Amino acid sequence: MRVVVTGGAGYIGAHVVRLLTTQGCDVIVLDDLSFGRADRIGSARLVTLDLAMTTNLGPLTDALAGADAVIHLAARKQVGESMSRPAWYYQQNVGGMAQLLLAMEAAGVRKLVYSSSAATYGMPDVGVVTEDTPLRPINPYGETKVVGEQMAGAAARAWGLSVVSLRYFNVAGAGWPDLGDPAVLNLVPMVFEPLSAGEPPRIFGDDHPTPDGTCVRDYVHVMDLAEAHLTALKAMDDGGTHAIFNVGTGRGYSVREVVAEVFRASGLVVPPVVCPRREGDPALLIADPTRIRLALGWEASRGLEEIVASAWAAWGQRAG
Repeated sequence: MRVVVTGGAGYIGAHVVRLLTTQGCDVIVLDDLSFGRADRIGSARLVTLDLAMTTNLGPLTDALAGADAVIHLAARKQVGESMSRPAWYYQQNVGGMAQLLLAMEAAGVRKLVYSSSAATYGMPDVGVVTEDTPLRPINPYGETKVVGEQMAGAAARAWGLSVVSLRYFNVAGAGWPDLGDPAVLNLVPMVFEPLSAGEPPRIFGDDHPTPDGTCVRDYVHVMDLAEAHLTALKAMDDGGTHAIFNVGTGRGYSVREVVAEVFRASGLVVPPVVCPRREGDPALLIADPTRIRLALGWEASRGLEEIVASAWAAWGQRAG
């Protein structure tokens, strides 16, 4: 099977690419390398381009020729940046999706696994969300993911694209030490960075309506997530379908619990500093993963201890 992975040189993408190649797939990575690294994709072929540039439609269509499926991971994903540069986020994420769908239609590629996000839910009225929970994104990043799902659904109806949209929750950990998260944008590496320098990690708000006052999130191991992509790809039907699944564990951990696990895994303990809440942070956001378990047989198998231990091992390799 020939699979094109957009954003395949990034954190999640590199895990997906390595799993695909170990299973004998012919993998082509499309990445602009703004965050990804070419040395993370192994034997996969790299095509360097920006999906959102309209002048790249021809090369993009050529790169998709002969492919059986696309896994679309390429996107801008920094919430704060999306608030300050909303038009650019729409250009990049929605424009990139439009270009990809045009190229897939032209190249006759009819299977797509789309990287969506729990950011589509915004600040829901319930702590545990199903796929039927209303979508009320609170930032342009989340809005672009909703639009991406809508575009995928429209293509399914219009020309028979088969799509699986995966709404990720909080991704962390490393499947291999050389594929750790290279950015310091998510909680686990955001604790590692100051701790490694002997400085206190920051907790944003300890007065939320949760057991210990800090935000509670559903953390999914990046390997479980990568395996969810392959499971979705193998289960995909032909002909105009669009399935949407949460990808999480169904269990939440507070920020204080994550920090404590980092202390345990690293052996480093510097008491955290409590800072004011961040605007737009829901107190509780946990996935109900029932639908993907029943429909695809996928279930997360790795917990917080393994997530943090694997991430710390990768951080150590990076520091070395």
